[in-house]
Amino acid sequence: MNEKVKAAALSIGSNTVLTFGKLAVGLSINSVSVISEAFHSALDLAAALIAFAAVRKSSKPADKRHHYGHGKVENLSSIIEALMIVAAGVIIILNALPRLKGGGEIHNPALGAAVMAVSVAVNILVSKRLLKVARETDSPALAADGWHLLTDVYTSLGVFVGMGAIYLTGYEIIDPIIALGVALLIFRAAFDLIRDSMHSILDFGLPEEEESIIREILKKYSSGFVEYHKLRTRKSGSDRYVDLHLVVPKDEDIKTAHALCDQIEKEMQDSLAGLHMLIHIEPCGGFCEDLEGRDEHNKLGQCPECEKRVDAKIK
Repeated sequence: MNEKVKAAALSIGSNTVLTFGKLAVGLSINSVSVISEAFHSALDLAAALIAFAAVRKSSKPADKRHHYGHGKVENLSSIIEALMIVAAGVIIILNALPRLKGGGEIHNPALGAAVMAVSVAVNILVSKRLLKVARETDSPALAADGWHLLTDVYTSLGVFVGMGAIYLTGYEIIDPIIALGVALLIFRAAFDLIRDSMHSILDFGLPEEEESIIREILKKYSSGFVEYHKLRTRKSGSDRYVDLHLVVPKDEDIKTAHALCDQIEKEMQDSLAGLHMLIHIEPCGGFCEDLEGRDEHNKLGQCPECEKRVDAKIK
């Protein structure tokens, strides 16, 4: 198994244990906030299963039906996970609202606090691992799963504090209030996941900082071409796609132009992981005679772009 699949499998194991542990404790002490955390972990488990399937599928190479590979499977899985989180939030709210009117005695808040402490410790370790692998492999599916678990850390901390407050004060209304807070945090996490994944599915361009890297590399090689245009970028899972039109002097031989493209592509791929680049070469529309031997008084007939190249060469 590759690192992405191993990380997804780790998440499945930890979420399985936490889901059943929280549910058993929540039912035994009659705590809606602990049960809501069990729902949260159950959805994290479902999300981990989806992420596991997504990273396995996205790792497959391009085929006859998927010429650009399977990277967007990860973006689709992130949206499915987010919708599941929204459903969990609705269920939590429906269970918590009746408790605000009273009822629902908490039998053993100390036990609820203990299971929350275990949940916090486990999810901190697993989420750190998932987010580390997600950064290294640029995996949206693992990033989504990692952020799910990190959200679970904060909500579990909230329930832990709530159980302690109930134990010290006896105010059991704290329990449904915390459950509603958990639901709101869940909705926020779902919104962020849907927004980020939709950007890739709708072929948004790469982030500005990444496009700046692309432009800087092109600038570095600008002495070898006249200009470039129609620069387009997009992302699919962890894969980045870049295409552009590169204008070269009309008499440039194909080997020289191809070697220039190879240099640009290599530096781009070294700078941005998972980058696939397509460069369309165009001849300059002006009179691009051999620049060798020309001087500042012998430029007549050149197109404006080639005149700039002559000036640069003379200087």
